[in-house]
Amino acid sequence: QVQLAESGGGSVHAGGSLKLSCVVSGLPFADYCLGWFRQVPGMERELGAIAGIDDDSITYADSVKGRFTISRDDAKNTLYLQMNSLTPEDTAMYYCAAEPSNGLGCPEEPAGVDYWGQGTQVTVAS
Repeated sequence: QVQLAESGGGSVHAGGSLKLSCVVSGLPFADYCLGWFRQVPGMERELGAIAGIDDDSITYADSVKGRFTISRDDAKNTLYLQMNSLTPEDTAMYYCAAEPSNGLGCPEEPAGVDYWGQGTQVTVAS
C-alpha cells in the first residue's frame, strides 16, 4: 500500500521559515518524481516544486523560486521542502505528490499525479 505522510506544517509570522517532510512507503522511491503542491480553499491545487530522479530535474513555481528548496533523500525515502521568507500568500494546505518517472519530465499539474498525501497546513500571519 502506497503511503505519503507529510509533517512539518504550522503557523509562522511573515518572514519566517518552515521545513516540510514527506515519508514515502510502498513504492520504489528512487524511480518516482516527487513534489509539493499546495491548495487554498476554493482554489485549484497548484505546483510548488517537483523533483525528478536526476539532480538537475527540479521545477519550481515562479511564486516560490528563490525562497523554497525541494530536496529528496532516497536512502530515507523522504522528500523535503525548505520554505524561507514566507508570506501570507504562502498560506495553504501543502500536499506531497508522487508520480512514476517516465524520462519525459515530471508532472506540473495535479492531474498528472498518481499518489497524494493527506496534506499539512501552513499558515503565515502578517
